[in-house]
This record gives sequence, structure tokens and C-alpha cells, in this order.
Amino acid sequence: MKNILGEDLLPCSTDPMTGFYRDGCCRTGPGDHGVHTVCAVMTNEFLAFSKSRGNDLSTPRPEFHFPGLKEGDRWCLCAPRWQEAYEAGHAPKIVAGATHMGSLEHCDGKALREYAVDL
Repeated sequence: MKNILGEDLLPCSTDPMTGFYRDGCCRTGPGDHGVHTVCAVMTNEFLAFSKSRGNDLSTPRPEFHFPGLKEGDRWCLCAPRWQEAYEAGHAPKIVAGATHMGSLEHCDGKALREYAVDL
């Protein structure tokens, strides 16, 4: 698997455990209709934006083994949601090395690089 830089995909986070497959990596595959490929660094601003769009990522959901996210946590976001947040002026920073190349099908590559904390 490759990241948006064309290099091997790095892990995003294991605390909290993230990824569609809950393996710490922002990889995608069959069944991942949300395309959870952008390794984003959560901000309070983005969490509020996501909640306003119907996806509350800050409230713990123990029944889904979801701890709730806080500022500074890394999380595999849906690529279309990151692009939506970018266009609305609320996009969180990303980790380019841990962001799957599939994100480029849904997100502006230049914007992803501009928001990267590891470049």
C-alpha cells in the first residue's frame, strides 16, 4: 500500500486504534464505502464541524468500542469528509505518510500536501 507521496503507507494511530479495519492504518478495501483513507490530526474546530454534519466523533460510543476523539488524536477520516471540511475552511491537518493514495481520488492533492504536518 502506498501513501499520497508514493511511499509505503505508515500507521496513523493505535491509541486510539483507527482505520476502517481497526489496525491503525488508513487503508481501504471492499465494504469501506466511506473511504477512510486520510490520516487527520483532530482539532476541536473540525470535531464541531463533523458533528454539525451528522458525524459526532467526539462522543464515546462504548457499544462500538469507540472512545470518542479529542484534539490531537490521529484518526482515519473519510476522504470525502476531509475535502468537504477543506472547502468549508475547517479541515484538520493530516499526516501525509499515513494517508492512503486512494485519498487522491476524493481530495485535492495540493491541499492535502499543504495541510501535511510531516512535510
